[in-house]
Amino acid sequence: MGEVREFALPDLGEGLTEATVVRWLVAVGDTVRVDEPVVEVETAKALVEVPCPYAGVVTSHAAEEGAEVAVGAPLVTVAVSAADGTPVGRDPDAAGRATDAAGRAERSGPGPAPEPEHVGGSGNVLVGYGTAQAPGRRPRVAPRPPGAGAGEEPRYGADRGTPAPGAGRAAAGHTVRGANGGAVGPVPVISPLVRRLAREHGLELRGIAGSGPDGLILRADVERALQAARESTAAGTREGAGTTQRPAARREERRIPLRGMRGTAAERLSRSRAEIPDASCWVDADATELLAARREMNAAPAHGRPAAPVSLLALLGRVCTAALARFPELNSTVDTGTREIVVLPEVHLGFAAQTDRGLVVPVVRDAHTLSAEQLTTELARLTEAARAGTLTPAELTGGTFTLNNYGVFGVDGSTPIINHPEAAMLGVGRIARKPWVVDDELAVRSVVQLSLTFDHRVCDGGVAGGFLRHVADCVEHPARLLRTL
Repeated sequence: MGEVREFALPDLGEGLTEATVVRWLVAVGDTVRVDEPVVEVETAKALVEVPCPYAGVVTSHAAEEGAEVAVGAPLVTVAVSAADGTPVGRDPDAAGRATDAAGRAERSGPGPAPEPEHVGGSGNVLVGYGTAQAPGRRPRVAPRPPGAGAGEEPRYGADRGTPAPGAGRAAAGHTVRGANGGAVGPVPVISPLVRRLAREHGLELRGIAGSGPDGLILRADVERALQAARESTAAGTREGAGTTQRPAARREERRIPLRGMRGTAAERLSRSRAEIPDASCWVDADATELLAARREMNAAPAHGRPAAPVSLLALLGRVCTAALARFPELNSTVDTGTREIVVLPEVHLGFAAQTDRGLVVPVVRDAHTLSAEQLTTELARLTEAARAGTLTPAELTGGTFTLNNYGVFGVDGSTPIINHPEAAMLGVGRIARKPWVVDDELAVRSVVQLSLTFDHRVCDGGVAGGFLRHVADCVEHPARLLRTL
């Protein structure tokens, strides 16, 4: 006879003490193998799939989706296999149903590709919106919880549910219906964030036709439905004007927990504002020649073969590493315990990325040793991981200087908060066509505003101004970079 073993949330490293349950990858009653991921949790650093060290049948979940679990607290219980190899506590037909479900998942192939996102801003490539699945990952399949009635909201995420036996085939993107035509199966969505968006706005997912593969509901589908509902409400209000005044719709406040990566960002920003006496300076620069140089780079083949386009963000990153070599005080941190400024030998370049889970700052290690092409590759890889929520804790920590390309939001300037415990952050606004004086004549040029926010403890305005002026000079005259290559 087997025994029921309790699996606690393990130590996830990096000083993390708790995690939030994002979604269960297995349902109660499922059979799991040794080291099979059973739950996806969000820590202060990243999304992590937690594997279970036991093989057997899941008998209980210790927390609901959205709940916080402390390291060492119970996470799941498993009835381990008996001596004859038969899982304990599972009915004879359940194994067959799980096998059939797994077979359907295998035949369905990889999960849907992430919804394409638009990134704006004069050729700048940095951040996107929405959450994509990691390449090659498909939604896990779990049997429908016993006793779930028609119309009941699925407990384990609509992108993982399957119908009860005999309810009919449930391909991805299709809702299973009973004999009376009522919906009894789950509603397939591309991610739990889409479900949360609909729930926060009181939107019924069963009434939405998904535009994804096999009817999968994407974030864009939910946003279109919300826009249509707003327009319908506005039209009804206009029709009622002058006749019977309709009562105003009741508005309810929304509460967003400051947990996980969002909570960590909030703590760092608060600590930065409380501890760092920051100051800012900015300058407008003519980026026409930099854009022309980038076009020439991308038009020429690399070693006789077509080369991947060099991104504008990579060129700006290369400018930053060259400027930090000349003004190393800005690549430092302050040790408050010893009251010392620690000038760091390596440049680990962070860049701000906005995601549905909040602001994250992936870090390019040893950026000062990378070419523009190598920086382009690494920035693209980290940006994609940020969108998918698969960044590791090591990829989110240890930065020494941050590049913030807020121009993708269509704004000219900003004074960002320094990413604690760093000493400076360079902000880049949108590149816009503006009148500019060239050789005493007025011309239309591509102009960008550059801003530097710095810790006034590590340097004075002369050093900060010198750094920013050097960056602007390299933007206006890219050939000056040759001196540092």
